Amino acid sequence: MTLALVRHGRTEWNRARRMQGRSDIPLDAHGRAQADAAGRALSVAVWRRIVTSPLSRARETAAIIAGHIPGVGIEPEPALVERGYGEAEGVSVAEARERWPDDDFPGAESVADATARGVAAIRGLADAGPATIAVAHGTLIRLAVSALTGDDCPRLPNGQVVLLARDGDGFRASWLHG
Repeated sequence: MTLALVRHGRTEWNRARRMQGRSDIPLDAHGRAQADAAGRALSVAVWRRIVTSPLSRARETAAIIAGHIPGVGIEPEPALVERGYGEAEGVSVAEARERWPDDDFPGAESVADATARGVAAIRGLADAGPATIAVAHGTLIRLAVSALTGDDCPRLPNGQVVLLARDGDGFRASWLHG
């Protein structure tokens, strides 16, 4: 079983270092190029399906990747949506850290809940069959990969591809692109 987890391409809010969360911000031109590069990198393998977060930046990334993988459709997966940051959404990362140094953003989804949701979604995808590409978001992927592998997953750049494979009862991660 191989699962490719792809962080969506860059948006204007990523470029400006603003907290994005569930705000539905589209890709910028650089983000579309990152999605294209991820699609080219993934096209050397055989993939059976692509699933994506419902947010437009992930859906567009998935569509660009699908352009490199003939015959594979795109399925929405609501559980892959990014962690909600509540009142911090739209705020610069620097200001958010200053206002809420413990990352306890008012109205935000808890880290524990986002982790559990991401782990359940990725386990479900892994159990559903081999050769799946899942397009999601940096925080959700990082939290889930850390929990599934037992190793800290570093911050993921936009367009990053993480390959996740079963390793006995657990998982191991490797980085393909980024």
